[in-house]
Amino acid sequence: MRIAISADDGNGLDSVVSPHFGRCPYFVLVDLDGQEVKAVNAVNNPFYGNHRPGQVPALISSYGVDVMLTGGMGGRAISYFGEFGIQPVTGAAGTVRQSLEGFLGGALQGAAPCRESVQHAHAHDDGAYEKDEIGRLQEEAEMLRQQLDDVTARLDQLGE
Repeated sequence: MRIAISADDGNGLDSVVSPHFGRCPYFVLVDLDGQEVKAVNAVNNPFYGNHRPGQVPALISSYGVDVMLTGGMGGRAISYFGEFGIQPVTGAAGTVRQSLEGFLGGALQGAAPCRESVQHAHAHDDGAYEKDEIGRLQEEAEMLRQQLDDVTARLDQLGE
């Protein structure tokens, strides 16, 4: 099985997971035999910062990927991945290693469109939202706030 994880850097399993698959500078490709990691390869995202709908899922498909792990993605991207036979999974956070372990352990499953994608679906039609640096950064900041809130809640539960 091959899993792609959106990443903010090219440090393999130690890379930081990017909050949005289409606007990440790297993808970390992980080849598995069962649950054993056999190979790890970071590849550049040639569409980083500017892509049209369907370009990134097609790229990921060209790498022979079975599962796409990421912080978030839009509803249209979720559909494209399904068309390519790739299982999209959102909610990934932390490092690539942590997200991979969460997925393999069953804690990280399913995909839901990010809130900003739903709210700005009209902008995706002409690609304007994808080109808006402020919009991208605001979306990433909101996703990071949500991830921090989730981690804080888990820490509180462990401390009780």
